[in-house]
Amino acid sequence: MSTLIVTAFITMDGVMQAPGGRGEDVDEGFAHGGWQVPYVDDDFMRLMTGTFERTDHLLLGRKTYDIFAAHWPRITDENNPIAVKLNAMPKYVASRTRDSLEWNNSHLLKGDAAESIAQLKEQLDGVIMTQGSSDLIRTLQQHDLVDEYRLLVNPVILGTGKRLFAEGAAPVAWKLTESRATGVGVQYCVYERAGKPEYGSFMLDEQE
Repeated sequence: MSTLIVTAFITMDGVMQAPGGRGEDVDEGFAHGGWQVPYVDDDFMRLMTGTFERTDHLLLGRKTYDIFAAHWPRITDENNPIAVKLNAMPKYVASRTRDSLEWNNSHLLKGDAAESIAQLKEQLDGVIMTQGSSDLIRTLQQHDLVDEYRLLVNPVILGTGKRLFAEGAAPVAWKLTESRATGVGVQYCVYERAGKPEYGSFMLDEQE
C-alpha cells in the first residue's frame, strides 16, 4: 500500500492558487497570478528537488497535468533532477474530459476519482504525490485519502483565492515531523496523520 502526499505552495492565509503565473489560472482571471515566484531561491529549489526524489508516482488533475505535460517533456537536460524524475516516473491523471495522454508513462484514471485513487493507493507501493490540482485535492480531503502534507508557506497574504483547506474536509489530526525555513522566509513543514482530533474545553473561573 502506498502513502498519498499533498505538496502545496500556499500563502499565510492558505491560498494555493496560480503559484507559477497568470497563465496558469487564466480561466478564472486571478489577479495575483505569480505571487509565489519572488520566493523561489536556491533553498526552495533544493527542497523541491528532495520532494520529487522521495516520490514514486505523480497524481494530477487535468489542468495541472496539461501545464506539466506542455513543459517538462521539453526539458531533456540530464543534469536537471526534477525534469529527469518527472519525465520518468509513472503519472496518474484524474480527468473526465481527457481520452488519451501524450506524456511518457502517463495513465488515465477513469470513473469516480475518489474510488479510483483509493484503489490506486492499495495497488501501488511507495509514495504517491499530488501537486497543484486544487479540485483534485479537495476530493482527496473530502474522502480522507491524504496521508501527509508537505507545505511551503510563503510570507505573503492575498486575502482572496482558492484555499488549500475548505469546508467539507474530513476532520483529521496532524503532527509536525519536519520544519525548516528558506533564505527568503518560506517555511517548509511536513505533517503526518495523527489519528482523529481530540476535543476539550477551557475551564474558566467564574467571576462574581
